[in-house]
Amino acid sequence: MECLCADDTEVWVPSPAVPLARFADRVQSIAATGLDMLGLPGQAPSPTLVERLRRFDSIVSWYGGNREEFREAVSRLQLPFQFFRALPEEDEPGHVTDYFLRQVQCREGIAPRIVCPRGQNDFVVLHPFSASAKKNWPLDRFRELAGQLDRRVAWCAGPDDPLESAVRMDNLYELGCWLAGARLYIGNDSGITHLAAAVGAPVVALFGPTKATRWAPRGPAVRTIQADMMEQIEVEEVLNAVHDLL
Repeated sequence: MECLCADDTEVWVPSPAVPLARFADRVQSIAATGLDMLGLPGQAPSPTLVERLRRFDSIVSWYGGNREEFREAVSRLQLPFQFFRALPEEDEPGHVTDYFLRQVQCREGIAPRIVCPRGQNDFVVLHPFSASAKKNWPLDRFRELAGQLDRRVAWCAGPDDPLESAVRMDNLYELGCWLAGARLYIGNDSGITHLAAAVGAPVVALFGPTKATRWAPRGPAVRTIQADMMEQIEVEEVLNAVHDLL
């Protein structure tokens, strides 16, 4: 999105991502704008929403590309939308980040970055969850790993993850700034792992069902461990990556 910045840029994103779009002049959640209601059967377009959309010279959208009724409503209202696919095809070559960069004609190879103040905290963050149980390294392996680290361990979890005494933050920018102060982060294939890499924390990322060559976070201090199944990753492998970064 930063590659698309103009003299005046407004970004509409899912609600959790609002605090992260700090490069824009203005940021709105999609739900707050009512954009998600546009094109729904029996739902008349909101005059306020249409007026707002018509004020833009150009609208680049990854939202609504797979909603035919949304695209038809945009066309009927003659709104200045340009749609991009939100996910690449299976045979699309290379890393997903480069796929998005190619869409907006930006230089490939860039690693996402979010600027956060960095503290000098000598702790290791363990985030043992993700959006899918198949992507999770067994929790007992994380606990075994924690017992072998020679630094203080801080556990990180989402609001519904079953882990006592874990750090939980609803604001992703505040969470990112906390992660930026970590000496090291270890986690599964998850959005929080990408966030940790984007704020500059050294990262060990554990991958199973998804291809790390395609989906892993980028950065000079990122080490990725790939296995067919998460249970195949041994604690010793992760410790070797930890020692490499520390």
